[in-house]
Amino acid sequence: MPRMLDVSDAVRAEIGDEEADRLLAGVNAPGSYDCTSCRTPGDSEQERTSTVLFVGEETAVLAFAHATCLPSQVVQVTEEQLQGAVRSITGEEQFAQASTQAAPQQAVLGVTSGLVLISGELHPALVVEPTAPIVRPGSYGFGDDFLPLLIEQGFMPLTMIESVPPVLHGWSVLLAMGQLHAVLQPGANGTQVAWWQAHQPLQVTDGWRTAANKHQQVLLFAAPVGSIGRQPREDLLRDALDKAAANGQLVAAALPLAGT
Repeated sequence: MPRMLDVSDAVRAEIGDEEADRLLAGVNAPGSYDCTSCRTPGDSEQERTSTVLFVGEETAVLAFAHATCLPSQVVQVTEEQLQGAVRSITGEEQFAQASTQAAPQQAVLGVTSGLVLISGELHPALVVEPTAPIVRPGSYGFGDDFLPLLIEQGFMPLTMIESVPPVLHGWSVLLAMGQLHAVLQPGANGTQVAWWQAHQPLQVTDGWRTAANKHQQVLLFAAPVGSIGRQPREDLLRDALDKAAANGQLVAAALPLAGT
């Protein structure tokens, strides 16, 4: 039976026209599945379903998601992260992926959402801090290149938070069904790949979502491991951000909002 599948051009290019057509015809596509984003059941015979292709260095895994959760896309990940994704899909492990700054010891990006007051107006923000130092790909040193790598991508170093940072085009924050799914960065051939992706969609407050829809962008602040910590309140989070900026340990950018 034909399936209600969305197969993006990027996914089709990776798997080939023949395999894409077989999926659409229902030959290789499952009827029921667990959404790779929200982890709840879906049915490709009854509802729009996205094909999501996770591509590592040596292998690739085709997963399925509610179209309301994620668009059909190709997500570039490391081989280690791909194996983690397979274990996650089979229920053995939960993971969050940070697909760019691969390090000898795999760091996970911690993400906290909050509202930041700038020039008398509240802006939706995400604060990103790794759980371990991030070294430059191909390097086997013991330093932390997290901020230099982001600055090379276009993020701006901050010494204080007094104005909205410039928009970083090509990056975006994926919000679907009112939940946070991913931070996307430019990929090959004009596509976007996940820089950070939540294993399960993250809940955000009504105020955060309202501010995001108003500004149609999200401020992303990033700091090295140990700079911010897990702050239980937004005022404490702001204090930690101000301290990190004063110490030269903060970069930021405004990322366009994708989704609602």
